[in-house]
Amino acid sequence: MIFRQLFDSVSGTYSYLLASRRGGEALIIDPVLEKVDRYLQLVTELDLKLVKAVDTHIHADHITGLGALRDRTQCITVMGENAKVDVVSMRVTEGDKLTIEGLSMDVLYTPGHTDDSYSFLMADRVFTGDTLLIRGTGRTDFQNGSARAQYESLFGKLLKLPDETFVFPAHDYKGDTVSTIGEEKRFNPRLQVKSVDEYVDLMSKLNLPNPKMMDVAVPANMRVGLAQDEIARKGWSVTPAQAMALIGQATVALIDLRERSERDKYGIIPGSLHAPYASLQENIRTGGMLHDLACSANKRLIFYCAFGERSAMAVQAAQDAGIASACHIHGGLDAWRKVNGPLVH
Repeated sequence: MIFRQLFDSVSGTYSYLLASRRGGEALIIDPVLEKVDRYLQLVTELDLKLVKAVDTHIHADHITGLGALRDRTQCITVMGENAKVDVVSMRVTEGDKLTIEGLSMDVLYTPGHTDDSYSFLMADRVFTGDTLLIRGTGRTDFQNGSARAQYESLFGKLLKLPDETFVFPAHDYKGDTVSTIGEEKRFNPRLQVKSVDEYVDLMSKLNLPNPKMMDVAVPANMRVGLAQDEIARKGWSVTPAQAMALIGQATVALIDLRERSERDKYGIIPGSLHAPYASLQENIRTGGMLHDLACSANKRLIFYCAFGERSAMAVQAAQDAGIASACHIHGGLDAWRKVNGPLVH
């Protein structure tokens, strides 16, 4: 496995790049905007393809690199379903698996630092965001934080993991890079409490100043979505109502870009074909399935995904590949559900 821990000294943020092999798919956790060039340089050096960029929560001390990485690599942006951001490509929830080629992580909902905090668990390591730090825990006094919820996330979930599980947090301010669950149980001073009330009392007395960038970072990090209006202005989108009227027409091919797990969980639009976004380039090139549907079978391709971000990128790529009929459902399945569009499981 390829694993790199990258550090932003200004905000004390750790970002993590993972892949199963050289030349393969990669994902990055908690990227920082100012470090995007460095991440992409490393991706190139390791001959990787960045396919997912993930934030553990809405950060208050730096601007996320999610949007910039999406715009430069067409990767999928991922956050938890409780994150109050405008648009990301994919939302995950407790019990889901976050996957790329050769790697899989279990999604854990671990609120407390914020109400949208998630952790990601692999076989031997857990990425804890700001929920569990090395010899500390994330503050709980803003962004709908809750010391009581954090206690449950810590003692009810993270500290029940095997003692040898490596802990990789989103921040450190002392120079520590990694710990284990067992170490934190024994030596983390905030975990040496006997009850949830004692933990709540401890956290209420921290009296920490707000992060210096909080007033800038939080609003910016809530607006990371791809501007789908530009695709609409080019005439490459349809509303859910317009798409509903096209279902079943012989000249139309409805293309679902989501991953199989999303289809199984949320359902599909009747009659749609499955062509995952990860395989888009091979499908739209000459000889590819979607290219043949559009250019040989004269089908109008209508892409859709969860929120319209992947499908907007797919439309642009398809148009660039000469598939002039391509369009997408603006707002994706989220918008489709809001107008009571039919779904099958």
